Amino acid sequence: MIARNGIFITLEGIDGAGKSTHLAWLTQHLQQRYAEVVVSREPGGTPLGEKLRHLLLACPMHRETEALLMFAARREHLDQVIMPAIQRGACVISDRFVDASYAYQCGGRGLDEDKMKALEHWTVQDVYPDLTLLFDVSIAVAQHRLAANRELDRFEQEEREFFERVRNAYLERAACFPRRIRVIDAERPVSIIQEELEKTIASI
Repeated sequence: MIARNGIFITLEGIDGAGKSTHLAWLTQHLQQRYAEVVVSREPGGTPLGEKLRHLLLACPMHRETEALLMFAARREHLDQVIMPAIQRGACVISDRFVDASYAYQCGGRGLDEDKMKALEHWTVQDVYPDLTLLFDVSIAVAQHRLAANRELDRFEQEEREFFERVRNAYLERAACFPRRIRVIDAERPVSIIQEELEKTIASI
């Protein structure tokens, strides 16, 4: 096990759930408590990870290829960003982590969960978030938000049924890990959500 002097927080949710809206506020809030706050994202977070992100968001591919590339980017992210920051006592915030793979590749794409668990064990080992904030919205709300958004990537262009499977997989993960994953009703006013986030952060 690595020495965990810092704290690791992840943000999850279907596309259109509003993670990006709250990321800046959460970062600013945590900067009042920690000397160093490292903000990153998946896929991405490193020079190699960002190149893989471009491929993953733009190029059609087999679902197993997609999962392998996701975990390749994640391994670099862990080695180059997450683990060093945690070891030196920083607060790390990542926009998505391993829960996203279970939601999108297993739930959305139908990848065999045993294959996912093997990749997780090999890649992630014992580095898991101290807290995961799962921003949850209905599919209708998410699609309405995406419709008013920028040009959509390969995942954001998926059909409603895909996002229903992803959302259900996320909620199943939350039920399996209730102490780590906090479900946030992201359809409420931003100010109300931020009040809940502040209380949740204070609890850890």
